[in-house]
Amino acid sequence: MKILVCISKTPDTTSKISFKDGNTKFDESGVQWIINPYDEWYAFVRAIELKEKDTSVALHIITVGGADCDPIIRKALALGGDEAIRVNAESSDSYYIAAQISEVAKQGAYDLIFTGKETIDYNGSSIGGMIAELLDMPYVSLATKFDIGGNTATVSREIEGGEEVCEVALPVVVSCQKGVAEQRIPNMRGIMSARTKPLKVVEPAAINALTTVSNYELPPAKAGVKLVAPDNVAELVRLLHEEAKAI
Repeated sequence: MKILVCISKTPDTTSKISFKDGNTKFDESGVQWIINPYDEWYAFVRAIELKEKDTSVALHIITVGGADCDPIIRKALALGGDEAIRVNAESSDSYYIAAQISEVAKQGAYDLIFTGKETIDYNGSSIGGMIAELLDMPYVSLATKFDIGGNTATVSREIEGGEEVCEVALPVVVSCQKGVAEQRIPNMRGIMSARTKPLKVVEPAAINALTTVSNYELPPAKAGVKLVAPDNVAELVRLLHEEAKAI
């Protein structure tokens, strides 16, 4: 079985976000980059677990980005990937990214494609569904559990008020969220072996992006906290009514 895990480079959650060139570009200076947590902690780790159960599984990683993505790819290889593919292009357009991944996936004949449920920078959750459509594969989103028996995958996902269990024949595209696996940390053996694992760089296919970023804006600064004495209910009601507009 061949598994392809889609990963992306995102700013660490502690990074201070700012913009430049008239708020038209993200300022990357001083930013610490990490693997998107939903891709790493859940999608990728679940793929590693499947490989540990069946050593014949080939586990590949793919990302769309420039050479500055190589460190996060090497980290993924250190965690347990067999080889990696980087499409040498940079874009924030979901369709463009999904189409590039799909072009590579067509040539790889993968049985299973994992993505995280979303990215923590743009909070986009459309990549998995687009890949499935472009490859004409079934798609199951927001998986909290994933198992394989023969040629059938059993996927549990959260729905409003409960849980839904789906059975689907391979090949399939699945987006993963909390619950499907637990975070792992690379060990020294994995880090050393990652240096020799193949990282293939391919040029992008001729695909037109459908969207562009015109400008960025930071959210409004948070207002200060107002403390109200526990016995001053009247003041609390006044603040909720006149300032918070909550009642």
